Amino acid sequence: MNGTTTLSIPNLRFQPTDWIESLWNGLLRLFAIIPLCVLVFILGKIFSNGAETITWEFLSKTPVQGMTEGGIFPCIFGTISITLLMILMALPLGVGAAVYLVEYAGQGFWVRMIRAAVNNLAGVPSIIFGLFGVGFFILFVGRNIDHVLRTGLLFGQPCMLWAAATLAVLVLPVIIVSTEEALNAVPQSHRAASQALGATKWQTIVHVVLPQARGGILTGAILAISRGAGETAPILFTGCAYYLPRLPVTKLFGVIPMINPLDQFMELSYHIFIMATQSMDAEKTLPIQYGTTLVLIALTFLLNLAAILFRMHFRKKLGQVSLQ
Repeated sequence: MNGTTTLSIPNLRFQPTDWIESLWNGLLRLFAIIPLCVLVFILGKIFSNGAETITWEFLSKTPVQGMTEGGIFPCIFGTISITLLMILMALPLGVGAAVYLVEYAGQGFWVRMIRAAVNNLAGVPSIIFGLFGVGFFILFVGRNIDHVLRTGLLFGQPCMLWAAATLAVLVLPVIIVSTEEALNAVPQSHRAASQALGATKWQTIVHVVLPQARGGILTGAILAISRGAGETAPILFTGCAYYLPRLPVTKLFGVIPMINPLDQFMELSYHIFIMATQSMDAEKTLPIQYGTTLVLIALTFLLNLAAILFRMHFRKKLGQVSLQ
């Protein structure tokens, strides 16, 4: 004997039986499958009831006969226009705010206050944003612009500009949080290497940090499109029209057609709301409701797909540059 003693340490961990382990795994699978089944059921019902309504006339014509006949092209045009205008407003503001919070602000008291405000803004009900849009953008900003420029009642009325601005405020927290995470994912060594080569902080952000964070920024844009494209309450008071069988388009210099942001517009989600709640014969408009819902889902998917393709392109381009 060499004088050493081997101690046997008992296994104190709980060892579940086979049937408990199987039950637990089955419950976890069930919890994962339930949301998928709900989504498949909803999409299947919408597709089965709305597919037969989708025709070229339905997609390309204006509504007639109190919106019970014709098509929904003004709604499609208005939805695309306000979504693009919303992104053009929200994306630069959200990215700029995130760059300030990550690269310049540090970790002081005011930064914590700003982040708390952004998190609380994300939890505000959408109807509150609609009332805010009326009070701030239309009655305060618009009416004051009209007073200063003496334009009568041009800016101080509901229109696409103020509806898009309201949606931009709604999706701003999503863009800020996604951009912050993308900026924080960029290694600090890349910033240090850029500044060691003589680049300023601003040059480092523009040429090093933002290109690497572009995928995360586009992810924020995708989430913003998904959130804003289907909202009804924020645009209910700020510019959406009940029945407007024309496009919000004007001609620049009398020749070039362009979107008129100071005009009212029709929108798909609001059109569904009107068909479901304000129609004299809801059963008669039910196919239109399902068809419009299917178009809204498809349009949102296509807008998201376009943003995803841009993100893949930029990530591939960034990977090629890194290899070089």
